[in-house]
Amino acid sequence: MNIGILQCDHVREELQPRFGDYPQMITTLFARVAPECSFRVFRVQAFEYPDDLDECDAYITTGSRHGVNDGHPWIQRLEDFIRQLDQAKKRYVGICFGHQLMIKALGGEVRKSDKGWGIGVTVNQVLHTRSWMQPAQPALNLIASHQDQVVSLPPNVDIDVLAGSSFCPYYMLAYGDHFLSIQGHPEFIKEYSNALMEIRRTIIPAERVEQGIASLQKTLDDQLFAQWAINFFNASGR
Repeated sequence: MNIGILQCDHVREELQPRFGDYPQMITTLFARVAPECSFRVFRVQAFEYPDDLDECDAYITTGSRHGVNDGHPWIQRLEDFIRQLDQAKKRYVGICFGHQLMIKALGGEVRKSDKGWGIGVTVNQVLHTRSWMQPAQPALNLIASHQDQVVSLPPNVDIDVLAGSSFCPYYMLAYGDHFLSIQGHPEFIKEYSNALMEIRRTIIPAERVEQGIASLQKTLDDQLFAQWAINFFNASGR
């Protein structure tokens, strides 16, 4: 399987020597569960896209420091591309920024949450299990790093809320048999999350940072989500 990575940002320059850039994080994660997969990177901030949707079997977005409502031309172009993927029923997995942009592209609403920053490891309950969510599990622990959240789903669109919490009700979503998105960052490792929180102490309340750092003691389900995503890419239905 050839997966197209839609790169929406870069890891901060000072952290790249230790952690690499977002495409490397994604390929490292998926190599653990599906080493046979190949990847091609499209730098969508530079308006790089495939000439044909079928150049890749499926697509996955990285996160971004930008918000889906920032109004940048590259974001608008990516939103159009997501609608193209929808029309073609191409498999797509949206991570964080990509999760939010999927919903915005389909007509839902995303805005800065009045609950504040989501950082560190968050616990979300699995509310609905599809056939590709194997091995099954009642909750999903992944690293988070976001202020914006999906606040309303698109009207007249059949979207399943697969996982959520009181902090983030629309945490993992599926649309039809071809779109899957998640607010968390399965590609992030704990050391990177810790370094990012330390850098952002000037913009995140101290108490929230301390809670986020303490949460890194929890076990991650990053490889489980990667397996779900591969199962989803290969699934013939729900």
